[in-house]
Amino acid sequence: MNTIRIEHEERWALIYLNRPNRRNALNTELLNELRTALTELEAGLAVRAVILTGEGKAFCSGLDLEELRQMHKKSFEESLADSRRYADLLKQIYLYSKPVIAALNGPAIAGGCGLASVCDLVVAARSARLGYTEAKIGFVAAIVSYFLVRNVGEKTARDLLFTARHIDADEAYGLGLVNEVVEDTELLTRVRELSRQLGANSAQSIRASKALLARTVSPDLDEALDYACELNARSRSTSDCIEGVAAFLEKRPPKWA
Repeated sequence: MNTIRIEHEERWALIYLNRPNRRNALNTELLNELRTALTELEAGLAVRAVILTGEGKAFCSGLDLEELRQMHKKSFEESLADSRRYADLLKQIYLYSKPVIAALNGPAIAGGCGLASVCDLVVAARSARLGYTEAKIGFVAAIVSYFLVRNVGEKTARDLLFTARHIDADEAYGLGLVNEVVEDTELLTRVRELSRQLGANSAQSIRASKALLARTVSPDLDEALDYACELNARSRSTSDCIEGVAAFLEKRPPKWA
């Protein structure tokens, strides 16, 4: 695999998003390879937990710049396929039969913040920053929003989505986006300890608990994600999104309609 790297340790697997020169930005290849890796790890009995982290200084900076450049040139059907690809990954992690721990080694922005939002547990390095920044480029964080509201509640979700601001690890902990904050040098040590603790418990019990929570907390998951994917696809061709992306790439303030 080109965009991810997997290490097996004891009874867990450590998946690195492996595009450090692109700050582990999301593209089609990475999404497909991550889905494949998760499917293969889920099928094995030896792996009791999965850790998701980033190579280099970022966890995930969101959508790749080249994907951004091409976004408004795609048809609605192509954009919808892109949206569903991302939604399918988030749904896979959310419904995964084994615990998934996000180890935020650096910035988790936009789509990268969405990845963290669907993991069962999130441990952040103190230097990590999070942000649902889509509104800055005229985009709509439609797919991520569904999970964000369930993490932090509607009022806080409105704050984060509307202001599109970055928050540090301590504030993210206070809002409920992060379970723990540790010093940067302690991040992988801590998530390994956590994986060991989870691995000592009943895998059947954890699997049943995850299924129960998904059904009781998110009974409308499929319907909500279908609506979110359509909204996500349509927002890509709006005048504000076209201008916002152009302004971002040209490093200038956007001129909203």
